[in-house]
Amino acid sequence: MGRDILDLYSDYLLCSSGQTTATGLSSIVEGNISHDRITRFLKKEYFDEKALWKKVKPIVRAYEEEDACLIFDDTIVEKPYMDENEIICWHYSHTENNTVKGINLLSAFYHCESDGQTVRLPTGFRIIAKTEEYIDEKSGEKKRKSPVTKNEMMQEMIKRHIQNQVKFRYILADSWYSSAENMRFISKREKVFIFELKDNRQVTDSEKKRNQGTFERLDQLKIPEGKAVKVWIKDLEFPVKICKQVFTNKDGSNGQRFLVTNELTLTDEQFRTLYKKRWGVEEYHKSLKQNTSIGSSPAHTGIAQSNHIFAAIFAYVKLEMLKQKAGLNHFAMKAIIYLASMKTAMISFREWKTTQNIAFA
Repeated sequence: MGRDILDLYSDYLLCSSGQTTATGLSSIVEGNISHDRITRFLKKEYFDEKALWKKVKPIVRAYEEEDACLIFDDTIVEKPYMDENEIICWHYSHTENNTVKGINLLSAFYHCESDGQTVRLPTGFRIIAKTEEYIDEKSGEKKRKSPVTKNEMMQEMIKRHIQNQVKFRYILADSWYSSAENMRFISKREKVFIFELKDNRQVTDSEKKRNQGTFERLDQLKIPEGKAVKVWIKDLEFPVKICKQVFTNKDGSNGQRFLVTNELTLTDEQFRTLYKKRWGVEEYHKSLKQNTSIGSSPAHTGIAQSNHIFAAIFAYVKLEMLKQKAGLNHFAMKAIIYLASMKTAMISFREWKTTQNIAFA
């Protein structure tokens, strides 16, 4: 029965434009499901990435292909006014360049192109639970930390995808996940990583210098734009290939990024084409926050918040499948839902106004 409520609750998240509550959903279904029952569902059921895989497995199997990409990234669902607990706590935000209070969600995002269709689905997730408390040496303040790092979580999720026999060749992520340990881990599993690399990483383009232990900052190495170059990274046993991308920021200033891979045959153009697919996970995060009400639950317990987030992820899956059929993006479909609800509300209001025998000049 919890599965049936999950389907209903995820639909509710897609149709909602405000705070989502058990009472609100119960009212919409005219009490056919009590708010107590919905609350029990949120507090007692437990939906994890195994449950997500069961939901998306048939879709992945229908579209998967050998050269698919598995993309990793995390986002913070901000909860500035809620009481702190193990999952609603303070996390560093690269977007804000500061710590923010909320829920930190790490996702494995599957991108494949099959028979002219592009399918992008979450196939795994972890909610960062900071279960350990400690005293910060500098500030003396009590803080929280997770016993498992996001890099360790990513490695566990890669293992799970391989165990589930998901077809993919490339693993894409930003510089947060570009440690030598992750590169080594992925290479041993015969997968190809394409990571962004921070410009202060120690590298050399000479095997002789590498053997001598002579390295320099990446941004000081003369890497031409438009040409992939073989280099050695400090603390990494095998050579990699790096390309430099120069781009224009929104404010008109110039920026650059360095991309790294263990696939030494990749050209600069292939680098660019493949890494562009990483932006699909950014669009996924945006859709979660704007279309599936992921941040709108007022629940105070960690399990209820976790289940709400799972339902929001499942709602995204529904939107993605509807996109394949309707040919509309997530935001266009959300606009249609909103317009339909406004029309219904307008009709109901006018009928109610008439029954009250109130006339306006």
